Amino acid sequence: MITGIGSLVTNDTAHGTGPLGLLTDAAVVIDAGTVVWVGPADAAPAADERFDAGGRALLPGFVDSHAHLVFAGDRTAEFNARMSGQAYSAGGIRTTVAATRAATDAELDANLARFVREALHQGTTTVECKSGYGLTVEDEARALRIAAGHTPETTYLGAHVVAPEFADDPAGYVDLVTGEMLDACAPYARWVDVFCEKGAFDGDQARAVLTAGVARGLTPRVHANQLSYGPGVQLAVELGAASADHCTHLTDEDVAALAGSATVATLLPGAEFSTRAAYPDARRLLAAGATVALSTDCNPGSSFTSSMAFCIAVAVREMGMTPDEAVHAATAGGARALRRPDVGLIAPGARADLLLLDAPSHVHLAYRPGVPLTAAVWRAGVREL
Repeated sequence: MITGIGSLVTNDTAHGTGPLGLLTDAAVVIDAGTVVWVGPADAAPAADERFDAGGRALLPGFVDSHAHLVFAGDRTAEFNARMSGQAYSAGGIRTTVAATRAATDAELDANLARFVREALHQGTTTVECKSGYGLTVEDEARALRIAAGHTPETTYLGAHVVAPEFADDPAGYVDLVTGEMLDACAPYARWVDVFCEKGAFDGDQARAVLTAGVARGLTPRVHANQLSYGPGVQLAVELGAASADHCTHLTDEDVAALAGSATVATLLPGAEFSTRAAYPDARRLLAAGATVALSTDCNPGSSFTSSMAFCIAVAVREMGMTPDEAVHAATAGGARALRRPDVGLIAPGARADLLLLDAPSHVHLAYRPGVPLTAAVWRAGVREL
């Protein structure tokens, strides 16, 4: 039993007030990795082990539904140039491709483990991981095989950019991505993704990639409308994608399509922060009734952060979200984007993924930006720190 919880975010309106299902002076009982009871501390059942939260806030572990963690190398020079006035474009991905191809399996695995551990120490208990920095059959398959050792949420992103060997034959690369590469990668992946953007893949190419993945049993998600207006969001909704990610440049029709569908609009403020681009308008999406998630987009080129708390703070300051909305998007929203009803909430039957803050309220995640507030983390009922 975790007792003495000053403020409890359940994300379950049956157990508390408002959209966060807030409870005060609360307790949570977990058993065999699962939440079995939630309610007022003075009504809690007996338990054989107790942890006193000391009046601090408890919330679901963060669900980071968009991250690129299988890579090698460093793009400090690119970031420095960008901060010195050079524009961001998708082509920088190829720098990481060269370094990733040259790395050993052990090096990639160690790097991925480091980032998963780094995220966990900041409260992230569920993380999605994409391939996309190999762009050969062997390198994409090994990326997903390595990722599958750390998370079940693995995404085939062979269609990140056109591989350098196919610079003059993008159609040939799409054939590879939808054929031999997909065959090698599908056994290790749950999701299929594509970067639908100028400089990457157009609407027809993206459709071919996603429909091929669906035919192999993978569920689509889409890098959509990040750098410019385009067909990505509409394609995501049409194909029943779990999420359309970035959603920075949206028409009214795009917003309406997201609001009228089960496709989650996953916003990635770390990318705009790191590229000095315009932030997506979360308020516009929320007002229309779309489901919004927040994620880090952790990658070495355009968003090198694993901190969901940082993304919450930026979303509140720059994207029109309230602290409640941002916390919900970083937990329940991410769970919706991964179609995971067992995470992103604290309710009977949910996996016991819990984040205790060294603060009396979840609002401190935005109120105290940059301050390490993680006091304890449980993942599947096991205290990790």
